[in-house]
Parts: sequence; structure tokens; C-alpha cells
Amino acid sequence: MTVVAEKRAERRVVANVLRGSVGNLIEWYDWYAYTAFSIYFAAAFFPKGDQTAQLLNTAAVFAVGFLMRPLGGWLLGRYADRHGRRAALTLSVTLMAFGSLIIALTPSYATIGVAAPVLLVLARLLQGLSVGGEYATSATYLSEVASPAKRGFYSSFQYVTLTAGQLVALGVQIVLQQFLTKPEMSSWGWRIAFVIGATGAIIVMWLRRGMDESESFEKQQQESSDKGTFKALLKHPKECLLVVGLTLGGTVAFYTYTTYLQKFMVNTSKIDAATVSWINFAALLVFVVLQPIAGALSDRIGRRPLLLGFGVLGTLATVPLLSMLARTSEAFPAFLLMLGGLVIVTGYTSINAIVKAELFPTNIRALGVGLPYALTVAIFGGTAEYVALWFKQAGHESVFFYYVAGCVLISLLVYGFMRETSKDSVLDKG
Repeated sequence: MTVVAEKRAERRVVANVLRGSVGNLIEWYDWYAYTAFSIYFAAAFFPKGDQTAQLLNTAAVFAVGFLMRPLGGWLLGRYADRHGRRAALTLSVTLMAFGSLIIALTPSYATIGVAAPVLLVLARLLQGLSVGGEYATSATYLSEVASPAKRGFYSSFQYVTLTAGQLVALGVQIVLQQFLTKPEMSSWGWRIAFVIGATGAIIVMWLRRGMDESESFEKQQQESSDKGTFKALLKHPKECLLVVGLTLGGTVAFYTYTTYLQKFMVNTSKIDAATVSWINFAALLVFVVLQPIAGALSDRIGRRPLLLGFGVLGTLATVPLLSMLARTSEAFPAFLLMLGGLVIVTGYTSINAIVKAELFPTNIRALGVGLPYALTVAIFGGTAEYVALWFKQAGHESVFFYYVAGCVLISLLVYGFMRETSKDSVLDKG
């Protein structure tokens, strides 16, 4: 291949990654807007009670949304393996748009009673179905369109945009906090965030229709008749179990250090909500920058060393970090402690998509990446916040710190025995 051809091919890779990533960002903005604004809308959807009880209710609905992710991973993963990555990505963002619109337009509990939390659950079920398919398909798409020598770097943009979606949600929250009073935020201001999300999802739905399909999928369309089926998936039991083991500690740590810490700092550290929003925004901004750096490093030294680093540090440092944060009421120390946790979890987040994609052949890749991952996230990641609040309400909050460290330890054992996936990658075989 000539230099000109190589540059042209690389520009095409960059364009495909960008087009796939913008949609991923909007989807995860919609998903995380729920977490970012739940501290304001908890009272709108549930009966009056103390703050922890209302947050516990919203956390339960958050967990319910995760229960749909395995179904989304299966349905949309199968759809992506049979009909293409582009078609599945367009469908997933359509579902997300509907979910956000429902949340934005649902009246409060005081107005329609029990119908309010019922509609909230329905919206989260749609969003859970959406992100279950989004993760599987975007991880597969980014891995397949990436240049072989830069797969770690390009696939890391899944968590760049995933976390950027959370950053945008926090950014919207910060802007609204500057112009609206706390009563206004709790009364109607939070709805603006979901209107923005629904609008963005509709725009992305249109943009994704013009994406290029991955060459790997187009090639296997002509070579394989067994696409996206359980029969094909069951031929890879070891790989499915590896995805579960890879994900367990990473998903619990990720949701602890991102979504739950916002409530933790308000509810336990007693830092005011506006300050916590800035802490989260600053720490997550650094976290976003770290993803492609770590992904590029994995292209040089392999995926396994980064996973082992996350496993060791996550096991040993989680309890001290969260214990210190619980006793911290100052903004800057809280920022440093949160950032410390995010630096550790980068060893997982930056490369988890490419590691899983490197385990499965093209005809079953989206389903193989999506279903076991979504099951693990639904059981452990989606319940992390609920488990944490349950322990707090029971008066044993510190037990949760050991729970997180224990989950990371289990994954560390998996990392210790797994092969280096970047060597002799299945992606090179189609």
C-alpha cells in the first residue's frame, strides 16, 4: 500500500470512529442524565420521605434499567451480527430517544400518583434495552474499523464518549445550577436535561443512517450463514466466561467511582451538590483524557499488563480511598481521591472493549461481546449504587468498600490466567 493510500485509509478510520463515537456520546448522555439529575427529581416521582429513602427508590429504578441491558445485548447484538453494525446502532439510539422523552414529559407523583414511578420504570426499561445494544455494537464497530496496530487506541474512544456523555450531563447540570434556584431545579429544571437528550438522540438517529458499515461484517455476510445465534455463541463458552470475569470488578469499580460518588459526596461527605458537580466534572475530564493514552499504551505493551495493574491497585486501594473520602468535606481533597480511583479503573475501561472483541469471530462478535457483558453489568454494575445505599441505610456503609475491593479481586484472578488477546487476535482472522 502506498503512503497516499495509507493516509487515505487512516482518514477513513478516523471518520468512522468519529461518526460512531458521536452517537455513543449522546446515548450515554441520556443514560447518565438520570443519575446526574436524580438528586433533584427523586421527590417528583416518589412519595415524601427522607432523602436517603428517595435516593434509594431512584437507585432501584436505575438498577431495573440495567435488567434490560442483557435483553438489549441479545436482541441488538443478534441484530448487529445479522443485519449490520450501522443498522443496530441506529435502532439503539431511537429507543433511547423515546426513553428520554417519557422522563421529560411525565407529570409528578403529586399530580398522577403511582403512574409517575411506573412511567419512570418504563422509560428506564427502554433506555436499558438501548444501552445494552449500544455497548455491544459500538465496541464491535470501533474494533472492526480500527487500524490493526492502533486498535487499543481507537477502541478506547468507546469509554471516551461514554464518559464524555456523563460529562455533558454534568455540564448541563452545572449550567442549570447557575441560572435556576434549587427549588426550580427540583420542580421543573431537571426536565430540560431530558429534552436535550431526546433531541440529540433524534439528530444522531439521522446521522447514523449515513455511517459506513465495517468491512469485517460485509466480508462475513458472504462467508457465514450462522450469524448472531445462540448456537454459534455456545461454541465459545470459555470466551463468554472470560467476558464475565473481565467485567465483574471493572463494572463495579466504574459505577462506584463515577455514578455513585456524586451521591456519596453529598449524602456522606456532606459536600453541597453544586460543588460535587464541579468535582465530578473535573475528575471525569481527566479520566476522558487518560483513555486514549492507556489504549495506545496497550498497543505497545499488550492489554494484560493494564488489566493486572487495575486488578492489583483496585483490590488494595479501594477501601482506603473510599474511607478517606467519607471523612473528607473539602472539595480539592475529594477531587484527588475521586481522581485516584478513576486513574486505577482506567486500566480496565480503556481496553475492555477491544479485549472482548478480540475473543470472538465476526459472525458472533456483537452478541458475544454484548450478552455476557450486559448480564454481568446488570447483576453487579447496575446494583452497585443500590447496594451502597442499602448498607448506608443499615448503618454499615464501610462494608460496601470491601464489597467493591472483593469484586475487583475476583477479576484480578481472571486477568492472572488469561492470554494476551492482542497476540494472534481473532479480529485478524475475520
